[in-house]
Amino acid sequence: MVYPVIRATALLLRSRRDPEMSPDTTVRTPMTCRPWDVDMFLEMNNGRHLTLFDLGRFDQAVRLGLFQLTRERGWGFVVGGASVQYRRRIRAFQRFEIATRCLARDDKWFYIEQVTWRRETACSAALLRVAVVAGSRGTVPTQDVAEAMGYPDWHGTLPEWADRWESADRTRPWPPVTGQL
Repeated sequence: MVYPVIRATALLLRSRRDPEMSPDTTVRTPMTCRPWDVDMFLEMNNGRHLTLFDLGRFDQAVRLGLFQLTRERGWGFVVGGASVQYRRRIRAFQRFEIATRCLARDDKWFYIEQVTWRRETACSAALLRVAVVAGSRGTVPTQDVAEAMGYPDWHGTLPEWADRWESADRTRPWPPVTGQL
C-alpha cells in the first residue's frame, strides 16, 4: 500500500489552522477507516494502525510548531522503538480518532503514547520512543529541540509502566542473534 499522501496533505492543511499547543497536550486526530486500510477480514490492518499513528504524530508536530522547525533546520524524525497493543477492531468506514500525547523526554528520546478511539472504546495503543535527527550528524539532543520549540523546562513524567518498557528494551540484544527467536 502507498503511504497515505493525500491524508497527510489534508492533515497538514487542517493542522496549520489549529491553535498551537504545549508538548503535554493531547492532540486528537479524526480519521475514517478507508477500504484501502483493511485486510482480508475487512478490519484495519495492523500495519495501517502504525501508518496512521505516524499521521497522528505528524499532526502533533505541526501543532507544536516542530514540523516548521524541522523544515527550517533540516531535521527529521526517527522512531527508535515501539510497543503496540491491539484490542478492538476498526472496520471499514468506521470513524475513529487518534489521541497523541508526549509523555516525557530524556536526553535523546521523546516518549509518545498514541491510542485509537472509536467513541469511548480504545482499539489500539502504542508507546513510542522518537528522536529528532539532523541528517548524518545524528540525533539532536531533546534539550535543543525543547529550547527551539520554546519549552526548555518541559520534561514530562514517564509513567512507571512506560519506564519499565524502556528499561526492559535496553536489555534486548542488538544486533539480534541470527537464528534465535
